[in-house]
Amino acid sequence: MFISCYVGFVNNVHKNREKTMLNLIKTLLDGASARAEDNLKDRFAIDLLAQRIRDAETGLAAAKQTLAALIVRQRAEQSGLDQLGRRIADLETRTLSALSANNEALAEGGASAIAELENEREVRRATVKSLGEKTLRMRLSVEQAHRRIVDLNQGMISARAIDAERKAQSRLNRSIGRTASINEAEELLARIKESSDPFEEAGILDEIDGELRHEAIRDRLAEAGHGPATKVRAKDVLERLKSLN
Repeated sequence: MFISCYVGFVNNVHKNREKTMLNLIKTLLDGASARAEDNLKDRFAIDLLAQRIRDAETGLAAAKQTLAALIVRQRAEQSGLDQLGRRIADLETRTLSALSANNEALAEGGASAIAELENEREVRRATVKSLGEKTLRMRLSVEQAHRRIVDLNQGMISARAIDAERKAQSRLNRSIGRTASINEAEELLARIKESSDPFEEAGILDEIDGELRHEAIRDRLAEAGHGPATKVRAKDVLERLKSLN
């Protein structure tokens, strides 16, 4: 009995763990799918926007057709209503004439026809009113949709410019990433500019070597008039030329 209970407990634990792992995997897959969907939307945002605008324009065209049909029907009903009014007015004139002539039977027939036409007129009035309200609502919806589509098309221009700039920047970044040398080149240039002049270094080395060979002190002694000159000086050349003149 104890062993069977223990085995059942272990099985339940395993089942719960498997269920938890499956739920975790499902959550991870859902998250990956959502990220992939977001990446696709970002990558093809302009194409998706253009398609949504086209869908909206198709819907607007259908709404315009519906509005046109409503307007045609409203005008037809209004025309029928106006015609009924003229027929009723004509029958009233004729019925009044029959009453004036004391023709009761004919006047009753005219009154009966007028009553039927007036009932029909009320129905038509209700229809025209209903159509007018529907037409107004549809017209407002069409105008609103039209304004929104205009705004979307104008926004599309800015969106395309932004997308082009983003793609150009991305290509530039990839290009820089492939060469991976701009920063290194700048550092090398700085090192070259900061390095010492080799010609200047050579002159300094000559001075140092001369001092080590005591040539520098010998030249300075000669310049001070101690012993014969070690170098021909411009002063000596000038005096020699003057003596030849």
